[in-house]
Amino acid sequence: MKKNSFFILLLSAGIIASCGQKKEGTDAEVSEAKEVEQVEASKEYTVNAEESTVTWIGSKPTGKHDGTIPISQGNIAVEGDEIVGGTITLDIANIQNVDIADDEEMKGKLEGHLKSADFFDAENHPTAEFVITSVEPYSASDSVEVKEEFDSEYKPASADEFVVESPTHKVTGNLTMRGKTLSISFPAVVKVAESGLSAKAKFNIDRTLWGLTYSAESDAVDKAKDKFIYDTVNVGFDIKASEAPAM
Repeated sequence: MKKNSFFILLLSAGIIASCGQKKEGTDAEVSEAKEVEQVEASKEYTVNAEESTVTWIGSKPTGKHDGTIPISQGNIAVEGDEIVGGTITLDIANIQNVDIADDEEMKGKLEGHLKSADFFDAENHPTAEFVITSVEPYSASDSVEVKEEFDSEYKPASADEFVVESPTHKVTGNLTMRGKTLSISFPAVVKVAESGLSAKAKFNIDRTLWGLTYSAESDAVDKAKDKFIYDTVNVGFDIKASEAPAM
């Protein structure tokens, strides 16, 4: 099987960190993009876009917004009972808000702003993609590091609060958003069976590292005035896939 890739992801998010170093405050380790090797796989699973979800939570001192990003398509390559590759593409151009769904005008304004050049620049970068480079058993040494956030009523959930319970694997892959590609690693609960494949993860990323710098914390002249959006974004996914028919 040729190069494969797998994903999940994310929101109003983005990520430059030193190669191989873990960025403080996120359970997603961030480094330069890694080479994607050719893999051999005995099975390929197709992601069920309707049953799978990718969620985001963005925060500022005066409130939070949350929503989803639709999955355009995805496949996951499996050898034995281990994931060895795959691809999931996210439909950034149709990012959704859910917390103000009852207010169509405000919902439309927020979604429009997220698609604008201030954030995802969906006109030029309508999709995001995660290309998997490795999936390894999770170990105690992979425990998350917690960033100290500016204190407010609505500060983002910390990495150790938000992380998925009892992770089984550490997933690593190249995440491309807004034309920028970086490698991220995060804990996940992964299950592979004849009946299907599932993968769940909840982690934090720094949106500014992918160029989503609108109202970034570093631009705040006086944080006490609450005039900024937290760099940290909570990301979650619940992926479900079924074995693709043999060709």
